[in-house]
Amino acid sequence: MALWPRLVYAVAMRIITTTAELADVCAQFADQTAPEPYVTVDTEFLRETTFWPQLCLIQMASPDEAVIIDSMAEGIDLAPFLDLMADKSVIKVFHAARQDIEIIFQLMDDVPEPVFDTQIAAMVCGYGDQIGYDNLVQRITGAGIDKSSRFTDWSRRPLSDKQLEYALADVTHLRDVYAALKEQLAKAGRTKWVAEEMAVLTARDTYDMPPEDAWKRMRMRARKPMELAVLQKVAEWREREARDRDVPRGRILKDDAIYELAQQQPKNVNDLGRLRAVPRGFEKSRHAEGLLAAVSEALKIDRDKLPKIPRARRHPEGTGAAIDLMKVLLKLVAEENGVAAKVLATSDDLEKIAIGETEGVAALRGWRKDLFGSQALELKEGKIALGFDGKGMTVIELED
Repeated sequence: MALWPRLVYAVAMRIITTTAELADVCAQFADQTAPEPYVTVDTEFLRETTFWPQLCLIQMASPDEAVIIDSMAEGIDLAPFLDLMADKSVIKVFHAARQDIEIIFQLMDDVPEPVFDTQIAAMVCGYGDQIGYDNLVQRITGAGIDKSSRFTDWSRRPLSDKQLEYALADVTHLRDVYAALKEQLAKAGRTKWVAEEMAVLTARDTYDMPPEDAWKRMRMRARKPMELAVLQKVAEWREREARDRDVPRGRILKDDAIYELAQQQPKNVNDLGRLRAVPRGFEKSRHAEGLLAAVSEALKIDRDKLPKIPRARRHPEGTGAAIDLMKVLLKLVAEENGVAAKVLATSDDLEKIAIGETEGVAALRGWRKDLFGSQALELKEGKIALGFDGKGMTVIELED
């Protein structure tokens, strides 16, 4: 694949530290005359010791200018930036957007729109599964990125020139990547494919999971309805505590402790103190009362209102072989069409198709169904077969 010709942009380092400067640059970025105005966006943040990401830096570029916004500068109000993120006339371009969007969502209680994620677009264009930004930049533009500043402490001030140069490169090269992918999608007739993926990425439910659903993040180890009820209530309690105290979930309780609580169902501090997975001395802390209250709330649920244990999928004989065949078909279709296999179908999709489930299977909807899903169903039903023609695998149409 030929390298995309790098465009000439202004690359002078401009660091925004005041609300007035931010308002001016955001107004400038919003007032583009191009048919499809856009800004490239990236963030630097920390979250090792907090529940909510600690925003340290925002990088942003238009076709004409690139800036760094010091979100930790004294007195700065990010409202102009958030207004730009909410401006539906300006496309927001990210790479691997989910964490950046999560931060913006927490700041403005909404999801920026419209969004273009170059990682997803690259998968649709055949650059492989979840390609990293630096690799994508190198493959499209030939430019190399110094990654040595990637894991530095972005909260410390002053930031070094090396850190600032690295941060700015995250949005300046992204302009070239965006232009190249946009053209490749248009030529291949796949622009609508990416638009479907952006609808999922920008859905509010993706970033606004209520605390009562926190248990869904955990592995299902409960074997009885009462155990599941306790697990749900304790996971909800931990989620609320972590959010209120702004600490990682594991700082409140580890998952293993929640599993043990679900099984043992302690009724008082003495019971709580005997559990191995619960930190020693936790029963004497001021948080023990809330935890025991969560367990008690679960134990009071009427038997007929207890949550049901999800049934394990029944796998008919031969399911494994069917999945293996579909994996071969998936690889074949992905290679023929220049699309990353992972964006076409997941392992869960293949398993559901093999056992006859169709609800919630992304591979059986929209462009994925046209490209792969319909053939997967035909392979399962014996309407097509896979063969080897001496050069590689091929699909064989079978007569009725």
